[in-house]
Amino acid sequence: MRTNVTVGLIGDYNQSVPAHQAIPLALQRSAEELKIEVAFEWVPTDEITSVSRISRFDGLWCVPASPYRSMEGALLAIRHVRESSVPFLGTCGGFQHAVIEYARNVLDWADAEHAETAPDAARAVISQLECALVEATGSVRLFPGTRIALAYGVSETTEGYRCRYGLNPEFQAALVAGPLRATADDETREVRAVELDGHPFFVATLFQPERVALKGQSVPLVAAFVEASAT
Repeated sequence: MRTNVTVGLIGDYNQSVPAHQAIPLALQRSAEELKIEVAFEWVPTDEITSVSRISRFDGLWCVPASPYRSMEGALLAIRHVRESSVPFLGTCGGFQHAVIEYARNVLDWADAEHAETAPDAARAVISQLECALVEATGSVRLFPGTRIALAYGVSETTEGYRCRYGLNPEFQAALVAGPLRATADDETREVRAVELDGHPFFVATLFQPERVALKGQSVPLVAAFVEASAT
């Protein structure tokens, strides 16, 4: 394992967003636990017009607070890590856009969209949740044998959300039939995390695990992502 890594944070930084406040703290705490140096850079989505903008990073984290200034920039970054086996973490908006990228470029659903930015889309793979999860917390079940379960070391965790959109049930079966797979759900059986088979580390969660860093707590999934980025 290398002694230092550089992480690219894909998203449009906003100091008022709690998750954006938490992310540096989560990375710092993970660095201390792993005894490695972690540097990071916020990468605005509208600056990602080619892979050259993000190719130097050891890992990419697509962060909350969408819609992004450039959906195409975010999708380009996610496609790069998926195809290049670069460690990837997506939280909240990162989860949503990881699903869209996969739908468009792996399933060849060119019309896959996000209902927030394309409300009339015929194939909105990300749709409005029946119950909005804004400043909500809930129990999340982690599926055995998954990377996320390995990171947490437990079968269930309580997580916080700030989102109104999630995986559209109409397209869920096709989306997570593999190699993208559901790896966590909640008490309603709705998918709350996905992972990509055959990739060193490609994990996305609808919840925002980083926010516990604001309370001084460790973030197991972030530590696992940092460790993968250093491997």
